[in-house]
Amino acid sequence: MVTAVQPVVLASPRPRPRAAAVRHLGPNWYATVMGTAVVATAGAGLPARVPGLRTACAAVWTLSLLLLPALLAARAAHWRHHRDQARAHVLDPATVPFYGCLAMALVAVGGGALAVGRDWIGTDAAVALDAVLFCAGTGVGLAAAVAVPYLMAVRHRVEPGQATPVWLLPLVAPMVSAASGPHLVPYLPAGQARETLLFACFALFGLSLLATLVMLPVVFARLVTGGPLPLALTPTLFLVLGPLGQSTTAVGAFAEVAPTVVSAPDSRVLAVLAVLYGVPVMGFALLWSCLATVHVVRARRAGMGFTMTWWAFTFPVGTCVTGAEALARHTGLVAYEAPAVGLYVVLVTAWAVVAAHTVRGLVSAELLAAPRPAPAAPRPATGRTTSGAVRRRGRTADRGRPPGRRRR
Repeated sequence: MVTAVQPVVLASPRPRPRAAAVRHLGPNWYATVMGTAVVATAGAGLPARVPGLRTACAAVWTLSLLLLPALLAARAAHWRHHRDQARAHVLDPATVPFYGCLAMALVAVGGGALAVGRDWIGTDAAVALDAVLFCAGTGVGLAAAVAVPYLMAVRHRVEPGQATPVWLLPLVAPMVSAASGPHLVPYLPAGQARETLLFACFALFGLSLLATLVMLPVVFARLVTGGPLPLALTPTLFLVLGPLGQSTTAVGAFAEVAPTVVSAPDSRVLAVLAVLYGVPVMGFALLWSCLATVHVVRARRAGMGFTMTWWAFTFPVGTCVTGAEALARHTGLVAYEAPAVGLYVVLVTAWAVVAAHTVRGLVSAELLAAPRPAPAAPRPATGRTTSGAVRRRGRTADRGRPPGRRRR
């Protein structure tokens, strides 16, 4: 009798999801591009001339230029292969504001091209690159400034206790365009083209400023009435410095290009505005930086570990550097030159530390892993559970008592 031999079928390994590494890559990763680009831009405007500094800034800007297309490609793969997760990010009120980072990353890299990148790629290429990234970033920023508040009002159903400085991100994006756009004005034909761009940047300045003035009291009220932010979100307190420093930088840029665009009286008005607006706003930025630092020190002592929110220590501080540089140019005071240099040292130190932690997290794949679920809340005590626990403790205590002395 011949027995048929059944073929042995080996189970094939389960196929790995395509682009699995980018499934949890959120829009907050664009903060790495912003934080890197501002190191170059802020260093180029320092009043102190340090040998080799401009070359180092050009190298840092090149790094941001390489990071930008890499992140754009990774985010495109995220949307293509993990659309469910991408939609979940859009519907998450804690994540969707980070889409403002995309706009700021585009504009920041473009602005760095004119600030220091032209030393390596030439002025013509720098102007073309800045123009393309400025237009793209401004369009994305305006879309985010409208879409994100709309989603938060219609779809997210957020509560006042959920307010964090992250809500400011889509509103600050137009301000970054307002501060960067004036540097393109001299490369446009004189007349209508220059005036249109300058006044468009001024409109972006007003749009972002008024929206920030509406949102900032909500964030401050949450901080005062709701207590400190969660440890992981505490670094986001530095995001408030972004609209403060960037708006001061913007009015300074308006005053610098105004003489070639508008009449002499209007130019003088913008020069006065740069000082009258910038001085008190930078004073408030100093107050807020002290408040945010105290909160971060407290959170660090309570066990705050590294997260991607640490990138909030870079770009907002960089805007304060450029704001102090603008005030130093318009006032001629050493009182603003020294803080600009000191803040730049803080910026470079923070960038080096955060970048090192980020590279370490990428190598270990920890930063790209799925977020850990929040620990379960302790079961609230009720009358039944409390009385039951008391009876159990009583029975346990009675075991060691003599029979005549047991509790009744």
